[in-house]
Parts: sequence; structure tokens; C-alpha cells
Amino acid sequence: MRTFFIILLIIVILILGRMSLYSVDATEYVYVTQLGQHLATHDGGAAPDGPGLHVGWPWPIQSVTRLDRRLQFFDLPGPELLTHDPKSKTIGVGVIVETYVCWRIANADAVDRFIKSMGTVEQATTILGDRINSRLGAAIGDMKMEDLISTRPGKEPGTTQVDETIAGLQKELLAGLRDSVNKDYGIELVDVRLRRFNHPEKVRPTIFERIRSERDKMVAKYNSDADKQAKRIDSEAEENRRGLLAKARFTEEKLKGDADTEAIRLRNQAHSQDPEFYAFLKKLDKLQNILGDNKTILLLSSHRPIFDLLFQPPRPNGTMNAPEKGKTDPKKGGGK
Repeated sequence: MRTFFIILLIIVILILGRMSLYSVDATEYVYVTQLGQHLATHDGGAAPDGPGLHVGWPWPIQSVTRLDRRLQFFDLPGPELLTHDPKSKTIGVGVIVETYVCWRIANADAVDRFIKSMGTVEQATTILGDRINSRLGAAIGDMKMEDLISTRPGKEPGTTQVDETIAGLQKELLAGLRDSVNKDYGIELVDVRLRRFNHPEKVRPTIFERIRSERDKMVAKYNSDADKQAKRIDSEAEENRRGLLAKARFTEEKLKGDADTEAIRLRNQAHSQDPEFYAFLKKLDKLQNILGDNKTILLLSSHRPIFDLLFQPPRPNGTMNAPEKGKTDPKKGGGK
């Protein structure tokens, strides 16, 4: 019997010794309380006092609560939020926003606030999600549907207006909640991401109609711009055509004037070399004009003055040829 009590005492001592030892992992905070009062917080990432084996009183004198010190995230359920319609000054179309949140306990000093305000990670997820959804609903309630459903390009290259709206909304959520949740709950809000916008089934036809209307407006604008550009191109082409035609006419008149000037110069030069011969050629041209018409028949005597050019052509020195010996002047008759 004595041996049994000794063995039982040894077992109790071992159990109490084991219960007096606790370890701290590098990925966790260990929150230690003694008789319900905060005694110590061990940070697994802060050596040398943090990670490793520690000695304390067994439960229920001391209790140990373990919390993950790593980055945590959770998905928020997508509530149906209402946008704003500035035209009718009423509530617009509903939209479902799918969000996920990244957070962690700020530091070892914030563990006490987290335990007293939240208690557990599950409770922190619930409270933090409610606060984010509340602020998100207020922010989207001030927006127009076109801010969330649009294909218009943004100010930055490669972005759209919706991308810029989402980025601004994320910054607004972080700026409005980061300091308050750290102060109230000891939580560091790392990021809030808006993954996707969706619409309830009942409002999707309205959304599609708005998209079609926006596309029709863009088509009308593109067609109007195309018509203006086409008219501008036609006007420029017509102006260029008129300019080229005027330049060609000017060149034509100039060439004609130069040709006429050159012709007059050549005629004057020829006339100055042999005026009588030149006059003879001019008379031949006139005679050709008169006699060259096949439809006109003239019955003239060879004694007419018009034929003097044929019988008495000019000499090279400018004197008229005298009648040959044995021939008489046709005007006087008696020619052979």
C-alpha cells in the first residue's frame, strides 16, 4: 500500500511539473494570467525571452492563451449595398461587393487589448467584418453606378475608371479603420481588398440596359467624330486640289507667255533678216488659207494680183524677180 502511495505521489508530482511548464512557439503570442489577472505576454518572435520553454504555476492558478502572431485573412460575405442615383436624387441599383481582409495582432503590447475586447479570433473576425461592411456600405451609398460599372479609361495608362474607384475606396477604408481598430482592439488592419462587384439577379437587366445605352452613346460619339474628320479631310483635299490646279494654271499661262514671247522674238529676228521674204511667206499663208478649202471653188485668172507671188517671188536680196526674156508680164497680156 505504501508503494502505491509513493507511485501515486510521483505521478502527481510529474503531472504538476508538466502543467507548470509551457512552451512558446515562434509563430504565436502567449498570454499568461494568474488568478484572472494579466501576468505576462510572451512574443514568439522576440528572442531570447519569447520563444522556448517557460515555467509557471499549474492551472487553475495560471492559465495560458495562445494567439497566432502571423498575418491572417478572412472573406467577408457579400452584402447587397445600394448606390446613389444623382439624376433622380434617389437610391440607385444594388450591388454585391465581395471583400477579403488581411489583419494581425499589432504587437505584444496589443495582446492584452485584443483579449479583453475580442477574446478569440472568431469574435475578432465577426466584429471587424461588421465594421468594414458598415463603412463600405456608407462609401458605396455616395457613389454612382457608373463609378462601379464602366469601361472608360482612367487617368493612369492601362487603367480604367473602375480600377481607380476601387483603389480610392480601399484607401478610404484603410484610412478610416486602421487607427481605430488598433486603438480599440489591438488589431493592425493590413489590407482590405475588393475582389469583385456583382449584382443581384433582379437588377441585372437594368445594368445591361445601362451598358447598352453607354455603348450607344460611345458609338454616336465615334460616328460624329468620324464624320467631322471625314469632312475635314475632304475640305483639306479640296483645298489642296484647288491649290494644285491654280498652280498648274499659273505654270501653264507662264509657259504660254514665255512661248509667245519666244515666238515673237523669233519672228522679229526672221523679219529683220529678210523683211520681203518674210512678207512673202505671210502672203503664202494667206493664199493657202484661201485656196486650201476643198469646199470652196474659185475661178480666177492668172493675171490677178494674187498670183503675182507665184510668178514674181522675192529674190534672196529682197528684190523682186524680173520677167524672163521672151516672156511678157501677165498683167499686160501676151504671155505664152
